[in-house]
Amino acid sequence: VQLVESGGGLVQTGGSLRLACQASEGTLSTFFVAWFRQAPGKEREFVASISKTGFNTNVVDSLKGRFTISRDNAKNMVYLQMNNLKDENRADYYCATTRNRGADLSWRIGTSTATYGEWGRGTQVTVSS
Repeated sequence: VQLVESGGGLVQTGGSLRLACQASEGTLSTFFVAWFRQAPGKEREFVASISKTGFNTNVVDSLKGRFTISRDNAKNMVYLQMNNLKDENRADYYCATTRNRGADLSWRIGTSTATYGEWGRGTQVTVSS
């Protein structure tokens, strides 16, 4: 599956963005999907994930209440809604897919970059005060 992220950009502190992950090739509905982010000088880190049906979602604790992951399988899309953005949310955001069933069963597996085989090129989010 080929993944393309969009929706990043420059936003003021407290603003919102909705990132989108589209499968340009392949069917996204057959994959467990996650969003990761990588800030300058830091390692890539887990943000949120969603099961194939969308029934199960996970968001890292520090972002709960502000970030929401969802999917529309009919449109072959996965979204990351980001509200009340802060300077520390500035990063490149990536979507990734896996067919590893462990991703939906284990937090450790689902949050590891090693679990995911396909990655998009990322979309940049910049937050200004």
